[in-house]
Amino acid sequence: MKRRHRIYFTEAQKSEIWDRWERGESMSSIGRLFERNSSSIFPVLAPTGGIRPAVRKRSRLALSLAEREEISRGLGIGASLRSIARRLKRAPSSISREVTRNGGKATYRAATSDAAAWGRARRPKSCKLACNKRLSHTVSTKLQRKWSPEQIAGWLKRRHPQNGMNHVSHETIYKSLYVQARGVLKKELLAHLRATRAIRRSRQASLKNDGLGQIKNTVSISERPATAEDRAVPGHWEGDLIAGSKGSFIATLVERSTRYVMLVKVSDKKTSTVIPALIKHARKLPAELYKSLTWDRGAEMADHVKFTLATDIQIYFCDPQSPWQRGSNENTNRLLRQYFPKGTDLSQHTQAKLNAVARQLNERPRKTLDYFSPAEKFNECVAATL
Repeated sequence: MKRRHRIYFTEAQKSEIWDRWERGESMSSIGRLFERNSSSIFPVLAPTGGIRPAVRKRSRLALSLAEREEISRGLGIGASLRSIARRLKRAPSSISREVTRNGGKATYRAATSDAAAWGRARRPKSCKLACNKRLSHTVSTKLQRKWSPEQIAGWLKRRHPQNGMNHVSHETIYKSLYVQARGVLKKELLAHLRATRAIRRSRQASLKNDGLGQIKNTVSISERPATAEDRAVPGHWEGDLIAGSKGSFIATLVERSTRYVMLVKVSDKKTSTVIPALIKHARKLPAELYKSLTWDRGAEMADHVKFTLATDIQIYFCDPQSPWQRGSNENTNRLLRQYFPKGTDLSQHTQAKLNAVARQLNERPRKTLDYFSPAEKFNECVAATL
């Protein structure tokens, strides 16, 4: 059996790997650049959870190698520590500590001391979550409720506007999750993130979106009222189906202004099933809060005229292969994959279960709402109609 040789990358190659990873390239494509498999790239990225380690640099306050050489020369001719400090324009106490921690006057060597200082600087520094157990517990609790790190960070700022000790950036939360050497947040909490990956992906990593089918006799999204376009007036919804295994589906509805979510159980994606389910659900809301519905061109909406006649709600259809025209709904569907992973049988979930998931999603603070929750905003709209 041929023995495999361990692969070593130079610092320049590692830098190239990180550059490409941050641009959103896959490990496979990076591996092809170096004529290696993706399994050779993973060990470079995994130790820091896919988060590029910061470039090490000396503090501007630290002694330089040139200064240490000056100390060594001064000691060699018998100069006092105070005179050396005056020459370097440093505090005598700084020079004294430097000499003491590196063997004393008799054995002090500049190069050895400089290397030792660089090594000591590598010791791990405690992050904010490690120093604030109460804050760490709060973050862990919100992660278990499937809040994203960005939602947690924004909510903390709104909850404690004057107390910076209770603020933490979303990047710190991500690093505490993916860089387990920090020892702050348990690795098991990764399972509660929207994207359950072993390492963190770049923002530039692409997501593939495919349009669904075509349908005739539609009213184009270009004819949708301006009040729906600018999200100024509530009551304009976006809808879609998310698919599971064994031909199972869930209808998802998102209100454009408040991002409020409703989920509808459907047994299949036939228009004879989907349209009656949407009609029944639409009747649960006041007419003021359900003015229009935007959908893609999937065949499940073939009987859209029946929906409009029954509810007096106009349906507008996106352009072919343009899922971004239902941006709020597309984003919500990605959020829902935390609760309903691809490949699971969605027919097992009752309407009560769907309502519970929607409620939890509606209680999350949202960045686009200044970290208020969709439920808070939607309830304001409901109160205004009474």
